[in-house]
Amino acid sequence: MAKKLITEIDVQEAAKRGVKTLAVEPGTIITPSARDAALRSNIEFSTHVAQAGSVPSVGTVTTYSPKDKKSANANTVIAVGADHGGYPMKEQLKNYLLDLGYSVADVGTNSDQPCDYPDFAFAVASLVSAGQAAKGIMVDGVGVASAMVANKVPGIRAAHCSDEFTARSSREHNDANILTLGGRVLGAEAAKAIVKAWLETWFGGGRHQSRVQKITDIEKRFGSR
Repeated sequence: MAKKLITEIDVQEAAKRGVKTLAVEPGTIITPSARDAALRSNIEFSTHVAQAGSVPSVGTVTTYSPKDKKSANANTVIAVGADHGGYPMKEQLKNYLLDLGYSVADVGTNSDQPCDYPDFAFAVASLVSAGQAAKGIMVDGVGVASAMVANKVPGIRAAHCSDEFTARSSREHNDANILTLGGRVLGAEAAKAIVKAWLETWFGGGRHQSRVQKITDIEKRFGSR
């Protein structure tokens, strides 16, 4: 169902993830208990997901919960999106994620009618950047273009992967928080295997931490201009 209501539970879950700014859509109802919880947790509400300039925003984000509400992954939200070239695969992966026990935030698109991949890649990246999703998966025809878009959003490390080895490496070595896939170059089962490998691989830290920090430092250098 479309998320148009923020409750105390939503705020509590955000606080557990360390979120300090909770982005909401214009017109979203925030309950009084949610506002009280936000004050206690020093969380602010913002009607902007991220600094977008003139980039158009996607309308409603539809949230889905897994059947098993007690799943170890039930409180982990994965943002998913696609353009028309990735729509069929996005729908398959959405159901696969729910089967794995994850919660899903779907930004669209919701049909195979032609649309612009930057809108949806930006929406997925914005949810991850704002802390409303733990990770994101974006599918377009080939997968490269969406990675280019997502990596323009502060805090995002998007990796285009076409096999399980690359997926694991992007997580273990680079702490990738968005995975992009090619809906027209991968089969459904291959995509599922890549997604599973990516989600189940932890960041290695250690020597990789300083290298990821250099990515962040470069981003900050240009972001301060």
